Amino acid sequence: MAAGAPELQKYYTESYDPFVSLGAAAAVTKTIKLATGICLVIQRDPIHTAKEVSTVDRLSSGRFLFGVGAGWNAEEMADHGTAFETRFQRMRECVLAMKEIWTKDKAKFAGKFVQFDEMWQWPKPVHKPHPPVIIGGGFPHAAKRAVAYGDGWIPIGGRQLDPLEVLPQFRKMAKEAGRDPASLSFTIFAGPRDPEVLKRYRDAGVDRVVLMLPPKERAAILPMLDESAALMRGHGHAA
Repeated sequence: MAAGAPELQKYYTESYDPFVSLGAAAAVTKTIKLATGICLVIQRDPIHTAKEVSTVDRLSSGRFLFGVGAGWNAEEMADHGTAFETRFQRMRECVLAMKEIWTKDKAKFAGKFVQFDEMWQWPKPVHKPHPPVIIGGGFPHAAKRAVAYGDGWIPIGGRQLDPLEVLPQFRKMAKEAGRDPASLSFTIFAGPRDPEVLKRYRDAGVDRVVLMLPPKERAAILPMLDESAALMRGHGHAA
């Protein structure tokens, strides 16, 4: 962090690599969806990341959801050679380039930030045409990005507007852009553990709510997982 910047919370330093972790999870599960929330694609090589996404999607028999974002930590981005000011342009190119790799036998891409000549990469994902790309971020900008080149939007619950206030606006954006609103998922990240609020979300058409877990020991986490499963079952979802 740069001098004078606030200290990051400790849990940021304790995160496992998402693709290694999800590969391990894929091997011991059968039905649960596996997702990144979120993957900072602007700090990764898109060719390598495309391979990781395909691999996890294959290992999980098509259960992977690719949550992506551009992030906010300018110092961290600089360490990866990414400029803060152009991070969203880079994110768009990374996503579009990976889609080319996933869907084409011979892919090539010529952008400002991402370029590669004709190449091939296998295995292809199980998901067709590719795992859903869910764009993280606030309203309205991230919602516009999701409509432009994503398959869903994932705002953080409790930030800015009430999610149920922006959901109709998101669907309107999609329709005005010529996309079927039903084809774009709406996920609330870091949602509340409040049964009444979750019921409102379900009734309004929210596709999923991600419940957060702290970086604690197994004994502390297992009861929270049981509570989460009970909340899901109480709202018509399989645990």
